Amino acid sequence: MLEALDLSLRLSKERYRELFPPLQERLRALQYELLQAEIATVIVFEGWDASGKGTTIQRLSERLDPRAFRAWPGSPPSELEQRYHFLWRYQVKLPEDGQMAVFDRSWYGRVLVDRVEKWVGKKDWRAAYDQIDQFERWLVDDGQVLVKFFLHISRREQRRRLKAMKADPAERWKVSPEDWTRNRRYDRWLGAVEEMLSRTDSAHAPWTVVEATDARWTRVKVFETLVARMEAALLQRRGAPADVSRTRAAAVATRGAREEHARESQRLAEAEAGEAGLPLQEG
Repeated sequence: MLEALDLSLRLSKERYRELFPPLQERLRALQYELLQAEIATVIVFEGWDASGKGTTIQRLSERLDPRAFRAWPGSPPSELEQRYHFLWRYQVKLPEDGQMAVFDRSWYGRVLVDRVEKWVGKKDWRAAYDQIDQFERWLVDDGQVLVKFFLHISRREQRRRLKAMKADPAERWKVSPEDWTRNRRYDRWLGAVEEMLSRTDSAHAPWTVVEATDARWTRVKVFETLVARMEAALLQRRGAPADVSRTRAAAVATRGAREEHARESQRLAEAEAGEAGLPLQEG
């Protein structure tokens, strides 16, 4: 999958200035529309170290209302979190209806870092594929928008970025010895990434793999994907508001259906009573 990507794709400054501001504004408007429709949005960012996940999330949050948006940075599980199933710490961070949650690294750590670093046994990370699929199917069946991104760069580009960050006093804190080790083991990680993408790319929760060599290209592709997925979810909800019964729109639709059913039952009873010559009973 990844070898077929064209990592030389770039976007000119002029084209970026033409495309990106309207995408930011559309995403901002969609946040309020999905908030009103009570559609939760879950956004997952995976990718190589230094692939631009953090800066992309910064651009994502610039124009969004922070009252309905939450970003969760990746971190090792706490002592408490280690006592539970690996998905638990992500389940408790899921957004409420109408809210947005962004995960900078996610439950896919089980089949990536946990696997490559051998922090869990083979039995555990292999079982995680089906567990993740079931978890994501549950999110989608629940009416939530789930968008998954993998930001891809080459080993050479990753090393170039790590060197540049190390030389920048404002950025060097982001570079750790583990980053250099993972760059040296790029091929080992590549195998795990390829298997993750192939085994967890589904119709209900597809991956969007982003050619992330050029930051402008990365941001536009991410925003275009988000806008398209959120618009599709909004259109679907408006067409079938009763799909998720806890929403206000669904409650109205469900109540209307019950009332219509009651009226139809009353009409049938009246018709039957009239044909039999019986007096109509009220109530």
